[in-house]
Parts: sequence; C-alpha cells; structure tokens
Amino acid sequence: MVAMTLSEERIKAGENLLRQLDAADVHVDAALWFYFPDNENWKLILSLPRFIKQGPKLAYRRVQKALSKLGDDFAISLYDVSIAKPNDPLFQLLKTATKTGPGISHIRFSNNVINGQLIEDVLIYRLN
Repeated sequence: MVAMTLSEERIKAGENLLRQLDAADVHVDAALWFYFPDNENWKLILSLPRFIKQGPKLAYRRVQKALSKLGDDFAISLYDVSIAKPNDPLFQLLKTATKTGPGISHIRFSNNVINGQLIEDVLIYRLN
C-alpha cells in the first residue's frame, strides 16, 4: 500500500515543468513520477537524451533553468527531479506495458506487476 500519495499540486507541477521544457526545445522522451517505497518518496524522473550525452550536469542545468522560470512558489524543486538515461531499465520495463505519444498523458499504474516486477505506483506523462 502506498504510504505517501502524489498530490494533485505535484501532478500539475510535473506537467507544467514538462510543458516548460518542451517550450524551451528541450527534448524529453520520458517523464514520470515514480514512487520509491523504501524511501516513501516520489521522484519525477526525466530522460533528456540530447543533454545526457554531454553529461548529467548539463541536463540538470536545463531542468533548473525551466524550474526557475516557473517561479519560487512552484510545488517541486530540483531535489524532486532525477535524470535518467533513455535506456534506463525502469523505462524499458514500463515500455513493455505502455507507450505514449509526444504529448502529455496521465497514465497511472498502481500495485501492478510488469514482467514479474512490482510497480507500487507510477504516473506516466510521457514514455516514447
């Protein structure tokens, strides 16, 4: 059972950050909130393939720049974001169950098993 729910405010904030990155021409091929039960923590996991090739610092800088344009009262910070490579095993696992187009979706998997792996909770915005 999920101990910490993902608030509607954070769901909207993740969507707004993704829109801001899209507007800044930062290609995001995967974006999702993932619940880590060991830490009882949610992370917004993003894949920015063009920037990760040049190192994670550049990718995090681009995300921080987008966050700063959204204001100080924004519901998430860089601490809530994790950058992953496009071939990350989590993305590959989730792609066996679903894929999205280039837009922004709200696909929720809660207490599901994919290929024998328990997915406690995830909200997928984009998964190409």
